[in-house]
Amino acid sequence: MTDLAHLALSGATLAVRVTPNARRAGVYVVDGVIRISVTETPENGRATDAARVALARALGVAKTRLTLLRGAASRDKLFRLD
Repeated sequence: MTDLAHLALSGATLAVRVTPNARRAGVYVVDGVIRISVTETPENGRATDAARVALARALGVAKTRLTLLRGAASRDKLFRLD
């Protein structure tokens, strides 16, 4: 899992790409893009919730500090760190 603590600035917006139904969960940075793989299915927001938890863990912050701004039903999501 990638350590993204240097990005944990209050008010920062983080664009991520989520891959649901992955074989292995993790947070990776590929070509400057934050990619989150989750094992959850994309039904009823489960993959989005799992992505929020994984991103919060990589940033070293509480998951309640991350607010989803855009992309509830999309692989491309935008989170704001409060």
